[in-house]
Amino acid sequence: MSALVDAATLADELERGETLVVDVQYALGGPPSRELYAVAHLPGAPQLSLDAALAGPSGDGGRHPLPDPAVLQEALRECGIDDDSRVVVYDQGTSLSASRAWWTLRWAGLADVRVLDGGLAAWQRASLPVVSAATTPAGAPDADARRGPRGSVTVQPGSLPVVEVEDVPRAAREGILLDVRAPERYRGEVEPIDPVAGHIPGAINLPMSALQQADGRFRSPEHIRALALAAGVDGSKRVTTSCGSGVTAAQMVLGLSEAGIDATPYIGSWSGWITDPSRPFATGPEPG
Repeated sequence: MSALVDAATLADELERGETLVVDVQYALGGPPSRELYAVAHLPGAPQLSLDAALAGPSGDGGRHPLPDPAVLQEALRECGIDDDSRVVVYDQGTSLSASRAWWTLRWAGLADVRVLDGGLAAWQRASLPVVSAATTPAGAPDADARRGPRGSVTVQPGSLPVVEVEDVPRAAREGILLDVRAPERYRGEVEPIDPVAGHIPGAINLPMSALQQADGRFRSPEHIRALALAAGVDGSKRVTTSCGSGVTAAQMVLGLSEAGIDATPYIGSWSGWITDPSRPFATGPEPG
């Protein structure tokens, strides 16, 4: 079953009270999530922060490591989420942070989590309503940030597998390590974020942007399957995804899952790999 939902279907589910929708808008280096939320969000949607809830503090595990389960649990309960909740997450349009939320909530044990394909932009293109929210002087969203009763979810970390840093060389050697960053970052020609340019030795490159249409929606499963096959992902080997900080890696897991291909993220990704200067790195195009 698809993990994506279109705007019209979500609107019907919300009308029937079947689904809880959660806002996870995020912009790397851009306006804070609370400001994006204040400008426009789906009616009744609480806000869930990628930096504060869906990831832990940056460090040896990279820029967006796994979250502290207790912190995540509190944030999910503030959103009104229970163990059996049907949850749809969305961001501005590309499903970048929404995909990380989709993966993290399932890692935490929630079974029914989907992503609004095309995000807030798709919702607005469908002429569906949005609301805005003022912020307090301290910058926190007002009471509109959470509606309804407090949730009772119990986070069960590890409900999905992850690839740890010590397993990465084997993942590249015996399986497929898929670096999903832009080709120029993979090759080490540019690096706008991290202090070292290049890629993990043995990784191949399939840019996440290739799996999406210009409006941010995912391409068809058939199209994604063809792109994966052309990159060497044919389903015969275990696939591990990597990016800059484990966010786009989760987005690729979602994209591949739509095409029936299982993948596991290396959450530390490039930003975590390079925290140890003894770890090797490569530059240039893929060999062969």
